Amino acid sequence: MSASLRVPTAPDRAVPLPAPHVSPGAATALLDAYRPGSDRFLASARHTLLGTGTSAEVPDDSRPLGVRVREVLETRRRAGDPAPIVMGALPFAPDAPPSLAVPRSVRRAPALCDDPLIAIPGPSAEPGTWQTREVPEPGAYAAAVSSAVRRMRAGEFDKVVLARTLELTSSRDLDLAAMLRRLAQHDPKGYTFAVPTGPDRTLIGASPELLVARRASRLTANPLAGSAPRSNDLAEDVRRAAALLESPKDLHEHAVVVDAVRESLAPFCVSLDVPAHPTLVRTAAMWHLSTTVTGTLADPGVSSLDLAASLHPTPAVCGTPTDVARAVIAESEPFDRGAYTGMVGWQDADGDGEWVVTIRCAEAEGRSLRLFAGAGVVAASSPEAETAETGAKFRTFLSAVGAAL
Repeated sequence: MSASLRVPTAPDRAVPLPAPHVSPGAATALLDAYRPGSDRFLASARHTLLGTGTSAEVPDDSRPLGVRVREVLETRRRAGDPAPIVMGALPFAPDAPPSLAVPRSVRRAPALCDDPLIAIPGPSAEPGTWQTREVPEPGAYAAAVSSAVRRMRAGEFDKVVLARTLELTSSRDLDLAAMLRRLAQHDPKGYTFAVPTGPDRTLIGASPELLVARRASRLTANPLAGSAPRSNDLAEDVRRAAALLESPKDLHEHAVVVDAVRESLAPFCVSLDVPAHPTLVRTAAMWHLSTTVTGTLADPGVSSLDLAASLHPTPAVCGTPTDVARAVIAESEPFDRGAYTGMVGWQDADGDGEWVVTIRCAEAEGRSLRLFAGAGVVAASSPEAETAETGAKFRTFLSAVGAAL
């Protein structure tokens, strides 16, 4: 599997809307207005949303999630809310409770990348004293990768995504609003988010990966799999990009994910366009192999969350076969993933919405941050390379908080 080199200026995204004619500062004003605890902030290449307060929460019960979300939205619409939306996050574990709610009010603006004020540098992260703890330690993580590789070479399964965490404790109160601003400026064309996931707990991050978006009868998905760290040296950076496009290991990993996305979405569609070869996309820290999948829905009643639920978890965050990969993750990772590798996004009462894979993120609670990073492990994986990849992925968030690994 090979592809020609294409180096866009930012990751591929959902089909963008034309930039509306608005005054500069509309999107950054929402970013500046964000307040942790009560607000929900989501930014994509299409628009920027800021939800304030809570008018209704999606319940945690045995009914399908899509049914619960539709019921809450319809109830709010009958109560007089002309355009209710659900915002929030869903965890990696299928039986864990969601963190989804209808905000009391929602302000909307164009995409951050269309707001020229996003380029104005904000205050740098103030130096503080950070205590850090890696869970597991790099050596233990490499050993888990080695074990998984041996089992795959023995034919037990095909792929697993193994993660590790970096626990940071600050000597001062966390300034989540400032962190969010720096994450957004780091990649204004990305998916930047901050949503509450519990009392005094916030999920905050900047994901490069769209799980799925629905707009009327059209859907877009953008699976990413196969990665390489960026380099500050231009020649080396280009060499790494070209090598990623020709890497049998990474191309295989990517193909597994794209095939799973095709298999999950095809039953919903009258047409589905899946490019034969991946392209390259870049973030500030990483190169990724990317495929943008588009389709036309057969049933307009299928919501964005219905589509997202059919995809989650993709092999890009779990592995394949899914059940075996989940078991290996449970055996190998000495922590609960929580919202990491779940999804974060929004949906309106008509079923339109965007759901993003929850990566490049942290959970903030009190003065502590728990960062997450994972790597796709296949039979050709190197424990040293996968450990280094997770370290590179931590850099997105570490730069926003003024800490180092």
